Amino acid sequence: MSNFLPVEEQLTYLRKGSAEIIREADLRAKLEKSLKTGKPLRVKLGMDPTAPDLHLGHTVVLRKLKHFQDLGHTAIFLIGDFTGMIGDPTGRSVTRPPLSREQIEQNAETYKSQVFKILDPQKTKIDFNRRWMGAFTSDDFVRLMAKYTVSQLLEREDFHKRFQEEKPISVHELLYPLVQGYDSVALEADVELGGTDQKFNLLVGRELQRSYGQESQVVLTTPILEGLDGVQKMSKSLGNAIGIHEPPLEMYGKLMSISDEMMWRYYELLTDVQLAEIERMKRELHPMAAKKELARRIVGDFHAGDAALKAGEDWAKQFQKDEAPDSVEAVQIQLRDVGEINPLPGSSIKVDKVVFKAGLASSVTEAGNKRKAGSVRFNGEVVKDPVYGTGLPPVTIDVRLGHRIKRAQIVP
Repeated sequence: MSNFLPVEEQLTYLRKGSAEIIREADLRAKLEKSLKTGKPLRVKLGMDPTAPDLHLGHTVVLRKLKHFQDLGHTAIFLIGDFTGMIGDPTGRSVTRPPLSREQIEQNAETYKSQVFKILDPQKTKIDFNRRWMGAFTSDDFVRLMAKYTVSQLLEREDFHKRFQEEKPISVHELLYPLVQGYDSVALEADVELGGTDQKFNLLVGRELQRSYGQESQVVLTTPILEGLDGVQKMSKSLGNAIGIHEPPLEMYGKLMSISDEMMWRYYELLTDVQLAEIERMKRELHPMAAKKELARRIVGDFHAGDAALKAGEDWAKQFQKDEAPDSVEAVQIQLRDVGEINPLPGSSIKVDKVVFKAGLASSVTEAGNKRKAGSVRFNGEVVKDPVYGTGLPPVTIDVRLGHRIKRAQIVP
């Protein structure tokens, strides 16, 4: 007698926040077999350790792995320490520079600690694809490559576009989908998870499993989460990301800066609130109250104790009541070092660029996010518009960072 929920209840739980299930009929059959035999499904999620830190965009698919785990299935988090040396060509218009073995090992260790903010460490299997790919012989690689044709690989949108534009495609990049697909063979995966941009790679896994005499895995994709700007996908390099390691108040403030429309998408993809409840909240809650609840839930997922509650209180003190900050970090900058301010009367400046040049944001995009959130002041005046008219300097720029203010005084 198994302890699994009825199949229909499992499917309802797994559909939320999913973009596509290939095929749902296969997933239903696997769940029914699992219920009958009491044997959990083997659910695989692979990530290459190409960056040291995870952000909320990564957690969309991690949460789906947790959902399978919550239902009693085996969650396998696969760190691609071998595939990371190839470099995933997904979404790339040029060949990705390979990482060193040392970089990959450092990032992998960081990943292991961060994923347990979401997954249960006692119930999660951590594996590395170098375990089997490192033992591959030249004969093994020839047999693997014989399973797929070049024309099949060039059907992939990234490769097809580069081929049409006569941009280089390195031979090792063509290997990437095959190696990722073989991971599913090695792990005998029943289900593989990934973002919608990974669909091609995930489908290769289905075909390779059939080629090696296994039952094909089910592919479940999750949407790509937009960042704080509400347009581009969340990315640290674009300055629109919320890192899961960030301090509570910083996370809370960033979440409060997203648009009301984007808030509901975050509810669906980053919380366990069911769709019916989200619809009720849309009808009955004021957007500000709903956004505070969203920020409280998400901060609470990554920080222990009353950190989320305190972050909410601190944010309200600083941004709603406009109370004085705990500290001000000030620096004086010469006009020539900024180079973006024209001191002539009637001239104007691009706010985001100046905030970045003054060292108050890590990128122009991040500066824009802070401006939109009401965290940027010029000479004591909150600046929401991207262009600011000035006949200055001198000008004092303040940027709120949680309970602190970073200040740049720009002088002639």
